[in-house]
Amino acid sequence: MHDFLRTFFDLHEILQVLPTLLTEGLRNTLLIAALAIAFGVVAGVLLAMLLLSRRRLMRLPARLYVDVFRGLPAIVTVSLVGLGLPAAGIRPFGREALGYAVLAIALISAAYSAEIFRAGIQSVPRGQLHAARSLGMPYLTAMRVVVVPQGVRNVLPALAGQFIIDIKESALVYLLGLGLGQRELYFIAQERQAATYNSSALVAAGLCYLLLTIPLTYAVNLLDRRMREGRRTPVTAAPAKAVA
Repeated sequence: MHDFLRTFFDLHEILQVLPTLLTEGLRNTLLIAALAIAFGVVAGVLLAMLLLSRRRLMRLPARLYVDVFRGLPAIVTVSLVGLGLPAAGIRPFGREALGYAVLAIALISAAYSAEIFRAGIQSVPRGQLHAARSLGMPYLTAMRVVVVPQGVRNVLPALAGQFIIDIKESALVYLLGLGLGQRELYFIAQERQAATYNSSALVAAGLCYLLLTIPLTYAVNLLDRRMREGRRTPVTAAPAKAVA
């Protein structure tokens, strides 16, 4: 029991690594996840529009993208983007590993966000589109002004859930060998564990992830409940009529 506690809950090791986790690691984890979900939202809306297109030539590339990046394990995508692209001479971010890390997670996020937006747009009654078209709006304008905003509102809880997934998947970018100042939570903890052969740093990193994901999970559940039930307005009794 003593060896178990010393391996996983060594207070000295936790206190040694915690400041770096809370400053550098937490900052970069949130940065990667935030940029990934921002890209995912923009690209996801565009992909969803293509998936819903009546033209087969527009649907097929979007469907291929979504199927590929949803089907591949995240660790394979991170390796292909972060290690494969620079090896092939494609270096849009130069030697900055953090840029490739964001791109890899963002490509995955865009594929899942596309399916989220597609489902949200399809949940909007077709009558909304027909009504907009009857007022003389072109198809794209009707989708942009009337249908898409309603669809986005319907999938806000799912998008928040995708942000939680992006936070957890950011741990995979340790494969890219991030430099000082760019390391995320898992990379810092894994380096410490490799140097000390003690897993307490990984436990500390796990606690940091839980501090991020558990409140967000409850917030997503609350948002989902509010979206489904709507805000309840108190019912007040009508004033009694005066008797003459």
